[in-house]
Amino acid sequence: MATPPPILAVRGLTRTFGATVAVDGLSFSVGPGEVVGLLGPNGAGKSTTIDMILGVLAPTAGTVEIEGLDVGRRRVGALARTNFAAVSSPLPGNLTVAENLRVFGMIYGVPRLGARIEALLEAFDLGRFRDARCGVLSSGEQTRVSLAKAFLNEPRLLLLDEPTASLDPSAARDARARIRARVAGGQTGVLWTSHNMREVEEVCDRVLFLSRGRLLLEGDPRALPAAHGAASLEELFVRVARTPLDLDQESAP
Repeated sequence: MATPPPILAVRGLTRTFGATVAVDGLSFSVGPGEVVGLLGPNGAGKSTTIDMILGVLAPTAGTVEIEGLDVGRRRVGALARTNFAAVSSPLPGNLTVAENLRVFGMIYGVPRLGARIEALLEAFDLGRFRDARCGVLSSGEQTRVSLAKAFLNEPRLLLLDEPTASLDPSAARDARARIRARVAGGQTGVLWTSHNMREVEEVCDRVLFLSRGRLLLEGDPRALPAAHGAASLEELFVRVARTPLDLDQESAP
């Protein structure tokens, strides 16, 4: 069978801020039915990469395509197929849970929006908070609202930045299961950033390690550590964070 085209294709992506190179010639893809982990220490370029995928930042060089649509030239069409949840981007705190979902549902043009909101309130156990302002909810409750918002338009590309960081273990397990169920349909691809390596091993099909804005390592999170002499994905993460140049030499042909 022919390999289906990627949902997300990043090619030669570069972003500089003055003399600082935040992202340096980054290329990767996310296929349908795939969860890809974007990993690296703080300052590795993960957030800048996501901002360029969302069109918040214009790349200095390179392209981002979502289902073949260039984000730089056809941003509205590309992002209509995309959604995201990030702990660093809370929803408007002065709006209630239901109001937030309605506003974003209208932005995305979600059909039968009322029914879709009701289904998401039930799916993420938010029914009792429908009339509560998001700003007074706990961090975990706000995270569940953000995840519900991310599912509103049944996106083809889902960008998740630390999506379970504020959730208790039970809620985090339920969220991971819901995300995996969405991906299992084979129509959605996920780009997932996290510092929780156990979660990454459980959820991600493939991981990308960034260091200083460059793609350093790529592979199956369950096999990659042993291939580089590490006992676990967490140990490999620490090595990438502390000694990226050693790993750079190690991964060279």
